[in-house]
Amino acid sequence: NVGHHMFTDMVVTADGRMVPEGFVDCLVTTAAALQDLRSTGSIVNSRVGSVYIVKPKMHGPREVALTSSIFGRAEEFFGLRRNTIKMGIMDEERRTSANLRECIRAASERVFFINTGFLDRTGDEIHTCMLAGPVVRKADMKKEAWIKAYEDANVDVGLHSGFQGKAQIGKGMWAKPDSMKAMVEAKITEPMAGASTAWVPSPAAAALHSLHYHRVDVPTRQMQLSMRPPAKVEKLLEPPLLKAMLDAKSIDEELRESAQSILGYVVRWVDLGIGCSKVPDLSNVGLMEDRATLRISSQLLANWLHHG
Repeated sequence: NVGHHMFTDMVVTADGRMVPEGFVDCLVTTAAALQDLRSTGSIVNSRVGSVYIVKPKMHGPREVALTSSIFGRAEEFFGLRRNTIKMGIMDEERRTSANLRECIRAASERVFFINTGFLDRTGDEIHTCMLAGPVVRKADMKKEAWIKAYEDANVDVGLHSGFQGKAQIGKGMWAKPDSMKAMVEAKITEPMAGASTAWVPSPAAAALHSLHYHRVDVPTRQMQLSMRPPAKVEKLLEPPLLKAMLDAKSIDEELRESAQSILGYVVRWVDLGIGCSKVPDLSNVGLMEDRATLRISSQLLANWLHHG
């Protein structure tokens, strides 16, 4: 499902206005899930009769509460019992990160999953501090104070809220679908960081990543992490601004790479209707590109253009 700020003309109101696409998403997803709830097939998705919807791009607890209300109306429409539709909260916006506990409280009867989404979250971070100054290069974002506080705080809040053994705490996507050896070497850090699940770009990647959960005892690791001091919100709010001016070569490289990711993705989206593509960068490394990565590149270009 998409966020609340996208509208579509596939359905319009009586006076011809577009409706939020997320409203349509919820109804279509629930309608599709009815076959599973009725157990008409040999395999069922939920052993307890639930529908699981991960909701992205929610800006804080009020939007989480809106989602819960929409799910409730969908349950009434389809004649389902209350709280059949469970909610996954994508922690992708700064207002959600800083208020994650309240977001979980707003969906306390439905939430089954929280996770960090580094790609969208970076785009929102750049957008939020757009006027504060020029931001660091994309490759340097993971070295900034806010990203560590963001990743740690998501796990801290999930454990504090009682997720261990009851709900999932996730980590973000591996964006290099051809680099499976590197993924196996790198992604074990995620269960070590307290994650019980994570995004991967393919079924093969999922099979390889599953090995990490045999190597790391996640419940024990989560128990250890629950005893550390919680991440400080002050670090979370520290903007990722450049400390020194970049040289002309570095600026040119970053601008070209950002333009390449935008154009490579948009061509396949507009011409072929493909919403997630493997697009080669200027070094011919295939990168998973979708609207989240497009968001980072476009926001960085806008930020650098604004600050000259």
